[in-house]
Amino acid sequence: TVLALPVTAAQAQPVSGLYIGGGAGINWLQESDLNFSPAFGGVPSARRGNVSFDMGWAGVISLGYGFGNGVRAEIEGNFRENSVDSIGGFPATARPLRSSGRARSYGVMGNAFYDFDLGPGSFIMPYIGAGAGYVWHEYDGVTLRDGFGNTVRIDDTDGRFAFQGIVGAAFPIRAVPGLAITAEYRFLGTLQPTLTAVARNSAGVVTARGNTDVDNYNHSLMLGIRYAFGVTPPPPVVAPVAPVAPAPQVARTYLVFFDFDRADLTDRARQIIAEAAQNSRTAGVTRLEVSGHADRSGTPQYNQ
Repeated sequence: TVLALPVTAAQAQPVSGLYIGGGAGINWLQESDLNFSPAFGGVPSARRGNVSFDMGWAGVISLGYGFGNGVRAEIEGNFRENSVDSIGGFPATARPLRSSGRARSYGVMGNAFYDFDLGPGSFIMPYIGAGAGYVWHEYDGVTLRDGFGNTVRIDDTDGRFAFQGIVGAAFPIRAVPGLAITAEYRFLGTLQPTLTAVARNSAGVVTARGNTDVDNYNHSLMLGIRYAFGVTPPPPVVAPVAPVAPAPQVARTYLVFFDFDRADLTDRARQIIAEAAQNSRTAGVTRLEVSGHADRSGTPQYNQ
């Protein structure tokens, strides 16, 4: 005899088949050096500087396929944006300095993942991944203004080869088979984009034009959701139950009486013996015990 018991927690299993996913979170864009070439001839006249960014945000969407053995492959679209915090490192500029603008990254990546199956009963599926693709890096109105009103402004976009590493975990949702919450860290970097910079004086006249190589290294923490198609609910856990012990056999007694000084069976005696024989077959009797008694009249040999 078995008893089916429902599973109380969703079990994490490797993805098998087509899935879609998405996520969003915070993004930290590392500080970038600004190396102008050629050096600007106007004010600000410094050739080297750096730009730092506030904490921004990131988002990804993906379409992938799981092979059921822990290996997954997917195509991802991504977007990141950070506001400029400060631009510095120009010793020849007139103080105070003011900065503004935004930096964005957006592109397409191909990723490969491996899910770590922690065994039956696990509610979490850790995974690691790596990807490569192409990402455009944009400086939108990134501007440095000195105390005299002279500016250096970068308004340009450049696409480069991109690479990323991913560490995360998926938490399946029991109520919806195939649905999981994801939490992950992503590092995304690109080869150095080259952007055009323009210097203007306080009257807005262009005094110099040049290029600068910038760094694009991003650290992102994201929460997301993933849905795998065609996932059926796992079968319930079957727990064996000890069989019920059969009821103990109850001994039954059949009494047969003889007439005085007689040893032959009466009609009623034969009926009782027939009932005992029938019941012994239906009740599965394993032993029959027959005993007899005589009265005290007569000699012992005669009674025997």
